[in-house]
Amino acid sequence: MMLEPSIDSLLKNINSKYTLVTLSARRARQMQETNKYLIEDHFSDKYVGIALEEINNGNLHYTYEGDEAPEMK
Repeated sequence: MMLEPSIDSLLKNINSKYTLVTLSARRARQMQETNKYLIEDHFSDKYVGIALEEINNGNLHYTYEGDEAPEMK
């Protein structure tokens, strides 16, 4: 089974698997509540898959400043 986007391509944008999972889960919950997407053409039908596509396309970023929690942008 081939998964898209691949973990290798996702880790080019986000340097940690833990951060990748956390960010995509938070974004999926946000999409579920608002029904707004950062990309128009997505291949996945599920929110987590769409979030991963947004990360892979460079549409979803996060910032981390010391002791504060990471923030999605």
